[in-house]
This record gives sequence, C-alpha cells and structure tokens, in this order.
Amino acid sequence: MGPVTVVPPPLSAKNVDSFAYPTMKDRIPVIISRIVDNLTRNRDKIIKNYPGEDSLTELKVIIGAMSQLRYEVMTNKPAAPLRDGRSDSFAWNTELKKETEKAGEEPKWFDSAWLWMECYMYRRVCESVFMSNYLKDLDVFEEQKQAAFTNSYKAISSLTMYLMEILSEQELTPLGSMTKNYFLDFLQLSLWGNKCDLSISAGNENHQEHNPIEQLAKLKPFILIDQAEDVFQILCSAWERLGGQPGQVDIVLDNAGFELVTDLCLAEFLVSTGLASKICFHVKAMPWFVSDVTERDFMWTLKQMSAMNHLAISRFSQKWKSYLQDGKWSLRVSDYWTMPNDYNQMKELFPNLYSDLSSTDFILFKGDLNYRKLVGDLQWDPTTDFSVALRDFKPAPLCVLRTLKSDVVVGLNPGQAEDVKKIDGNWMINGEWAVISVQSVDPSTSESTAH
Repeated sequence: MGPVTVVPPPLSAKNVDSFAYPTMKDRIPVIISRIVDNLTRNRDKIIKNYPGEDSLTELKVIIGAMSQLRYEVMTNKPAAPLRDGRSDSFAWNTELKKETEKAGEEPKWFDSAWLWMECYMYRRVCESVFMSNYLKDLDVFEEQKQAAFTNSYKAISSLTMYLMEILSEQELTPLGSMTKNYFLDFLQLSLWGNKCDLSISAGNENHQEHNPIEQLAKLKPFILIDQAEDVFQILCSAWERLGGQPGQVDIVLDNAGFELVTDLCLAEFLVSTGLASKICFHVKAMPWFVSDVTERDFMWTLKQMSAMNHLAISRFSQKWKSYLQDGKWSLRVSDYWTMPNDYNQMKELFPNLYSDLSSTDFILFKGDLNYRKLVGDLQWDPTTDFSVALRDFKPAPLCVLRTLKSDVVVGLNPGQAEDVKKIDGNWMINGEWAVISVQSVDPSTSESTAH
C-alpha cells in the first residue's frame, strides 16, 4: 500500500492572502454587471434573433435575475438550489447539499471555496436563461467571444500562414527532428494562446495583437515548468507501440477566440504529421467562465474563417470542416466540465467519461480552470509533485498547458516560487507565467509516472 496523500484545504478568501488578484467580491459583480450592460445594449438585436411576442419580456426577466444575483453576491447570501430543471440541476443540488453538510452551513460567496462558488455563479447565469421559453439558447457572452476572435485577425493570419508554409515545404515524419522542433513551437503557441482569457479580465476586451510566432523566444523564460519534450516523446511512443500507426489525442478546450485557433492549428499539425490519427475536442455544455468554448463557438469559428478572404485561413477552415465530416476530428460535450467537482471525482460521478478518456492515447488539458480542477484548487505546497496533486485522476498520459491566473501551482523546484515572487509579486495570478506539466501512464502496466 502506497503513502497516503495528505490533501490540503481548498483555496478561499479565508486562507489566501494574495489579494492582488481580483477577489470574488470584486470580480464577480463586475462580470454580472457587464452581462446586464450587454443585454440591455443589445436588446433590439437579441429580440430580432429570437422572434416571439414574449421574447422582450423574457429578456427583462433575465436582466432582473442578473441584478438579483449581483445583489446576492454583494451581500454574501447563501447559495440557493437551482430551479431550472435542466439535466444537471439535480447533480448540482446534490453537490450543494454535500457542501452544506461538510461546512455545517450553506455555502456563501465570500466564505466558501473559490472554485465551487465561481462555478456556481456561472451556472446561475445559465439558469436565468434556461428558465426562458424563447431565449433558452441565448449565450450572454457571445458578443465578447466573437469580438475576441475578430480583433485577433492579424495574429490568426500570421499563425495560419506559418502552419501552411511548414506543412507545404517541409518533409515531416512522426520521428523526425524537424517535426519535433515545429511541434514544440505549436505546443507553445497553444500554451500562450491561453493568455487571452475573458474571465480573468472580468469580461473586458482581451485579444492577441502581436505576431505569435515572433513572441515565442521572448516568452520561453516565463515557462516555469517546461515538459514539452516529454509530450513529444509520449506521442512518438504511442506511434511505435501501435506499430507505426498514430493514436488518438483528446483536447479539453478552454477559451474561444484566438486560443481556439491555436488549438486547431496544433491539432492540424498532429494529424498532418502522423503524430495523431484522430482528435477529439471536448467543449463546454453551456456558456462558461465568459470565454470557454461551446459547440456553437467551435462551429461559428470555422464558419467565420471560411468566409475570410485569406488563403491560409479559408483553406484550413474548409479542411477542418471535412475532418469533422469524415470523423478525423470530433466534438464531445459533457456536463462534467461544467460541474463544480474536480477531476479526481470523475471516475465515481461520470464513469463513462472517465472510461472514454482512459481509452485515448493522450489528453491535452487547456487553461487555468482545467488546471484548478486537475489538482483540486487546493493549498498545495508549490513543490508538490504533479502526480501527487492529481491523486487518482490518471486515465491516460496527459499534459496541461496553463498560464497562471489563480493561487495554485505544483511541480516547482525548491525555492523556485520564492525566486519568481521576487521578480513578479503577482506571478501566480496575472497570466504572464506558465507551466507545461505532464503525467505519463505506462499502458502495459497502467502504472503512473510523474514527469
């Protein structure tokens, strides 16, 4: 029997001192207020897209619900059970009961675990929409996500041209040295695309303005844990283990906009070079953390790219649509990605999803929220091994690409956290620093090995 992992308490306002990061009390009301402003300002456009005599009335009800939610946050009211009857509402209310029993009182905005309350806030936003008849599929963050994509045109142009030139000019094979070098580029591009996160900016405009390829050398010193070469080795090992046949890669997406395009370009590179045969993209079941990718966001992005008068952008969008049609790429939606539970609980709560992830050859998790759920958003010592922090969540070899935007990190060397803090006091929460953390699983023994 192995050593018992001592799990630290969750992060909350009660036990974290780094309040340079906007707290729940500051950030959440701003996000809710921005929702109200956007819905009010775009009222005519929304009603035009959702014709029906009661659409305006329902929109007013949604705006009123947002104002009520903001009041509950500002006055630190207890979390109320969900009332919309959606398929996940029973599971959410069950988790609410568990939190209440654990703490001996109902969870409150400023007194409870940050991750739980943040997830609950976004679920309450969706509740206000789900209780409508005409506006059930309204995405209150849609305008912001689409603007983030549109305003990143120059960066998207540079990125897709770079990809097209590489794939048309280079002789790239799964085990080739040039393949490895370019793979490392595209993995880092996907990593730094994660800087464009609308939830961390409280919904303010956040897009990519610079040529992303030219930024890589400048940004590399800010990667605190860089196990990118381990990712390449895992993919090559899968290729060899499968007799020269590429395996499947699952990508658990984070943000729409420019970050999604970096993920799509990485997926294209994997398929085109034979490092993967299939890509399964996991998207959110509802609008989440302002900019997270839903199925509608994914398809909208391809549609917009197809309409652009740009050789590389248009060519790749058409190619990616064909991948979706022939099964080379697929989309999967699961309610688990929008539950408050961390991934250590997936095997028990969503065994089918865990089984699916266990059958793939590699899983790539994107972003800060996925990182928090992988390690539990707990007060880990920063030198804790990534493997230890994952606890029992080891379905397949996995990697997380994450820019730091919250007060949790593991896998650092002794003294590394203190050294970085001397350089940047807000290093854990400003999105300027990053990690590429890997957990490998030996398929022949099913034993996990931390990198």
